Amino acid sequence: TVRLSATISALAATNKEALAKANESASTFRTVLLAAKIDKKDIKTQSFSVSPEYNYTQDKGQVLLGYRASQSSEVIIRDEKNAGPIIDAIVASSGEELVINSVSPFVTETKKATTAARAVAVKTAKTKASAYAKLLGVKLGKVAYLNENSSPVYSGPVFAMAKDSAAATQIDLGQQEITVTVEVRWNIG
Repeated sequence: TVRLSATISALAATNKEALAKANESASTFRTVLLAAKIDKKDIKTQSFSVSPEYNYTQDKGQVLLGYRASQSSEVIIRDEKNAGPIIDAIVASSGEELVINSVSPFVTETKKATTAARAVAVKTAKTKASAYAKLLGVKLGKVAYLNENSSPVYSGPVFAMAKDSAAATQIDLGQQEITVTVEVRWNIG
């Protein structure tokens, strides 16, 4: 799954005009997402602001440029294969008021991945313990102690790129690993 963070921003002479322009672009942004079958529950406003924007020069000091309205959103794209085309559609429709802040992959089914990693970790521990028991001329008894540590670890870069206006954006998901470390102690006999 891909997490997209984007900001719609508009500058205008009054805060009312800035807000209206930003709201129009944000509405277009949401329309494109909904047309791409992004569920409403996967579109979340992260921040919203309207404030004066100034420019400072030595000649004139602080000069009011206008008012800036900004709305940042987080979007979960569950169909990761279509993340690039969805981003292309957002950029094409939202215009210059859109900034893509980040695109990052993450694993949504961490429970399944952790369960699979746990099974491999326990199997590996038992294989090693059996090998040691054989070398020592003893038999493995019941498990006396088990401790687990698990964590997702991201590895690999993520890129959102387009070579030219005719090229489509491609999102490279890289690799994300779920790591489970187990410490197991057996009684021996």
